[in-house]
Amino acid sequence: MNDMEDRINYLVKLINEHNYKYHVLDESSIPDAEYDRLFKELVKLEKNYPDLITNDSPTQRVGTKPLTSFSEISHLMPILSLNNAFDENEMQAFHKRICERLDLMDISYAAETKLDGLAISLVYENGILVRAATRGDGSVGENVTHNVKTIKNIPLSLLGCDIPSIVEVRGEVFMKKKGFEKLNLTQQKNGEKLFINPRNAAAGSLRQLDPRLTANRPLTFYAYGAGKISDEISINTHSKMLAKIREWGFPASPETRLVKGLQGCMEYYKKIEKRRSSLHYEIDGVVYKVNDFKLQQQLGFVSRAPRWAIAYKFPPEEEITRIVDIEVQLGRTGALTPVARLEPVFVGGVTVTNATLHNEDEIRRKNIRIGDTVVVRRAGDVIPEVVSSVLSKRPIESQVFEMPTNCPVCGSSIEKDDSEAVSRCTGGLYCPAQTIQSIMHFASRKAVNIDGLGNKLIERLFQLNLIQNVADLYELEESQLTALERMGNKSAINIIQALNKSKETQLHKFIYALGIREVGEATARNLAINMGSMEKIEQATTEELVAIPDVGPVVAGHIRSFFQEQHNIEIIDRLIKSGIMWPSPALPSKKTLQDLNFVLTGSLEKMTREEAKNRLQELGAKVTNSISKKTDYVIAGNSAGSKLLKANELGIHIMNEDTFIKFLETN
Repeated sequence: MNDMEDRINYLVKLINEHNYKYHVLDESSIPDAEYDRLFKELVKLEKNYPDLITNDSPTQRVGTKPLTSFSEISHLMPILSLNNAFDENEMQAFHKRICERLDLMDISYAAETKLDGLAISLVYENGILVRAATRGDGSVGENVTHNVKTIKNIPLSLLGCDIPSIVEVRGEVFMKKKGFEKLNLTQQKNGEKLFINPRNAAAGSLRQLDPRLTANRPLTFYAYGAGKISDEISINTHSKMLAKIREWGFPASPETRLVKGLQGCMEYYKKIEKRRSSLHYEIDGVVYKVNDFKLQQQLGFVSRAPRWAIAYKFPPEEEITRIVDIEVQLGRTGALTPVARLEPVFVGGVTVTNATLHNEDEIRRKNIRIGDTVVVRRAGDVIPEVVSSVLSKRPIESQVFEMPTNCPVCGSSIEKDDSEAVSRCTGGLYCPAQTIQSIMHFASRKAVNIDGLGNKLIERLFQLNLIQNVADLYELEESQLTALERMGNKSAINIIQALNKSKETQLHKFIYALGIREVGEATARNLAINMGSMEKIEQATTEELVAIPDVGPVVAGHIRSFFQEQHNIEIIDRLIKSGIMWPSPALPSKKTLQDLNFVLTGSLEKMTREEAKNRLQELGAKVTNSISKKTDYVIAGNSAGSKLLKANELGIHIMNEDTFIKFLETN
């Protein structure tokens, strides 16, 4: 047995090395016939000795039996999204913010192409691939381990040395242009539906329930960074981390570069933009990341995006088509949005039939009419919009659009505030469209997350009068669901279980789920942290609300208006009585630094700048980026620059990090 085990292990290692050279380094190390002979020998030995099959054996790439569904995986660390820049001014603003926050001028960025594929997290334990997941919502993704194992340039076991016990490699699964063209030719020959673009083809291929289908698709992978990594390895920059990832056997974009400052970023962007069409894979821009990990930590992140990285998108793609009609869509806040119904046109990688016109004022400004030939633009995943009308092609029978005076859904009157460009239905909760939209928002993943309760099912339940508001959801019975057409017992049970599971939520998610106008995720979180309970939020005065970060007078007015409506309070009470609950957020016991202004500058060693800022804000302090006569304290870390000089000039009290920590302990 030992001889057989040694031979199998030898073959696994040898074939994996050949695969790495062929699929990652693009080198052919042995003739195909010899490779086939080695592979067949391994298959035969593993068939005779199945107990000796290892997880990193190349035979495990062929695909296992079909799955019934994808399970969920919680990421070891959240996978953040990136903020976008669309022009040089926005890139300048990004670079300026970085310099000001760090109080540094010499910034190095890791630059790379922005792949147009599907983000994937790969987790290795003791060097062996144990699980793979899609990005999902950033916290939880779909388990696609079996499918990922079929992608030949993703190593099943890591190469080289210095391999941590746990390492999470992140990257993009995509389809090269030639592979995409070949796949569509095969689809056409088989009389099957063609894929619109490589991104859709990659996403659809990776999410096949049968891994054997995924194995037949020309998928590839490029690594672009690491997530969770155990402490056995110490690397201080993104570029060095990527070099180490390559040593472990991963491919990465050959276009990655290290650039200096804004000028280096712009030169890289222009170079890649010129080469875009000649690259063997699709990209929609470039990505810049502050190279130094320590500086990344100091910068932190805002909402769900890091401050230290940005995606600089290429100019949006545009096409010409004709407006067939203009219809009005109603949102959950009652906002009426005119939407152009278009003759289908292929733009930005997809076929577009609808495009937003934003509001009535925008239609007038752009001089757009029904029947016009128009320029349509789509930038990445942004909703398509009508840019302008081609006046030289305007037909005589073109029609001027008029915003309706009554809601097209409920018949209520339409109002337009002089301070806004948006027209709104006054029907509120009496308007079915708004009610349906509010229920959809409440059930969405970022809100209370009722898994499986899709928009179409919500519409059916509403039309059948089984639900009329969000509180009605928790009074649904299994028998009511099973009575629906094409709703089986199992599906009904799953919905009821999902409703019960959603009752355990968090206060900020519940606040966000209520759909209060202009209260997004960040504002909802600030309300929860600073107020601590639903009761306090309901009773808060305008002055108390405005004192909360991210809440201005307008937003405070929306919050006050929402809680002054008795029917909203009644629905919240019903939701709580139905069993919705959340843990109490940790509130600061005292606001000892209320009304004091702080500025952080330089590098801190014992905590990140973001941690220091959060601690100060918890104690009631205001943390700003610039020094003025109103500044009370400056916290100066290592390499503090011009801000420290200005603080000395103004006679502002300065603390080093050790003094600052002692200061926090006494407050």
